[in-house]
Amino acid sequence: MNQELQTAIALQYAPERGEDAPRIVASGNGHIADEILRIARENDVPLRSDPALAGALATLDVGQQVPQELFRAVAEVLAFVYQMNGRS
Repeated sequence: MNQELQTAIALQYAPERGEDAPRIVASGNGHIADEILRIARENDVPLRSDPALAGALATLDVGQQVPQELFRAVAEVLAFVYQMNGRS
């Protein structure tokens, strides 16, 4: 049975701290992805499934800022998170 591993990416964006772009704070496949998702759920972090974006972000290193070519896709995720948190 050839089952694709789940990928999970955690992003952080803190413009109030002078960050120009979101940053990768966790990334992993399989069991590591499961752990990232478990921690997110325990901390009421909104989750969004986007396998294509996760695949693109998984090529980046933890600590690296999201490159400009992925800004639009990440902006859609951030808008989703802000909406889930009742912010505009």
